Amino acid sequence: MKRRDILKGAVAGAAAFAIPSSLLAAASASQSEGQMLGISRRTIEVNGKAASVFGLRGAEGAPGLRFRAGDGFNVLLRNETPEPTIIHWHGLTTPWPSDGVADAPLPLIGARADRSFDFPVGEPGTFWMHAHTLQEQLLLAAPLIVTDPKDDARDEQEVVILLHDFSFSSPEELLARLQSKNTGGSMPMDGMAMSGGAGNTMAGMNDGGMATDINDIDYDAYLANDRSLNDPEIVEVERGGRVRVRIINGATATAFTMDLGELEGDLIAVDGQPVEPVRGRRFPMTMGQRIDVRLQLPRELNSFPILALREGSKEQTGIVLRPAGAAVAKIGPAADVDAPVLELALEAQLRAMSPLASRSAEKTFEMALTGDMAAYRWGLETNAPLLVDRGDRVEVTLRNDTMMAHPMHLHGHHFQVVAIDGQRFQGAVRDTVLVPPMRSVTIAVDAGNPGKWAFHCHHLYHMASGMMSTFAYRS
Repeated sequence: MKRRDILKGAVAGAAAFAIPSSLLAAASASQSEGQMLGISRRTIEVNGKAASVFGLRGAEGAPGLRFRAGDGFNVLLRNETPEPTIIHWHGLTTPWPSDGVADAPLPLIGARADRSFDFPVGEPGTFWMHAHTLQEQLLLAAPLIVTDPKDDARDEQEVVILLHDFSFSSPEELLARLQSKNTGGSMPMDGMAMSGGAGNTMAGMNDGGMATDINDIDYDAYLANDRSLNDPEIVEVERGGRVRVRIINGATATAFTMDLGELEGDLIAVDGQPVEPVRGRRFPMTMGQRIDVRLQLPRELNSFPILALREGSKEQTGIVLRPAGAAVAKIGPAADVDAPVLELALEAQLRAMSPLASRSAEKTFEMALTGDMAAYRWGLETNAPLLVDRGDRVEVTLRNDTMMAHPMHLHGHHFQVVAIDGQRFQGAVRDTVLVPPMRSVTIAVDAGNPGKWAFHCHHLYHMASGMMSTFAYRS
């Protein structure tokens, strides 16, 4: 299967959608004083072995991009590699032609070619960028940070952590293995198969009393800022200082629980959107999600690991915050006990600082998340096509009928979580939400950004195997 064909199937035909000339102009505007962003190949070391991966770096060599709220996203993206690709600006509400999905509506960026972008960057937050092809597995991802000028006066250090799962096998090989017949046996259940095949972790019982599948790929390493815990990044911090940690789960198929260890922090934003602070030491993150945590470091001369615990397993990764002169203890890449399985307790607790205005929905939809683990086929089924009009308040109830969790991401919009299992509340504003097995989550979104937008599971191989749809405007 070609990369070009894998992640665009559900949005094929998007080129037939009527594109306003103003949007096309925004996608191809000339660059005057913009930033340069290069897509390149690079070599990193993973557990003592050389690995060829991708990179997304600015003119000064730093990964990703930084803006201030209110800036223009004036970027020249240059593909310095010999293969075509495309980049999605995850969490930004871009014009549709700038979104970064192949042929929806613009094609892949060719080898040694470039594409310019010019649109308002929007509100501050922790966002990221990544390939919308299988190249995402090869670390074609980077932070995209939009700072708030109001924070300039804060005496606060910023630390950005990008998590990833890494394999020495190619993403095409990983997908082929998942799509091959299971060797561990399977048990059909209402059209869904629970598999004990290679790379699959069986969890405990879910709320319905049924066993669930968690990890369907066992990776060679789990990385934080390109490094495993065999050689973690050591970040110098001030004793007694304040730190804002921006964490991005850029893994393709792995959810984590962030563990602050001895520290307790305030969760202040999810997916770049402010929430009423929630104090804690552990915070779950599914694929595609981001969290901002504010820490007040103690005066003691200690180092502080910030760990990402692989869901339902012992593997872990992370970084270490170290005040000058503090010792750093060795931390292994595996813990003594399995990490928690992600669920929705925190989601039910979150409250947006700027919720959507209270109003009734003009359009409501039911979306069933379907799949067959044994055949490795995934899908999204709706009671009606997701067609909306500009100005609509839209509610979509996502019902997971499978035995795997699915992080659902909507391009081009932010939505608010307004119900879990039918229980209404005014939750967080997000762009990616976890739907655990046999659970439902209802989201509300104000339709204000015309296009034919991708709506998909952010597990790369579920998306590549059919779990992708569209959220489309009639005009």
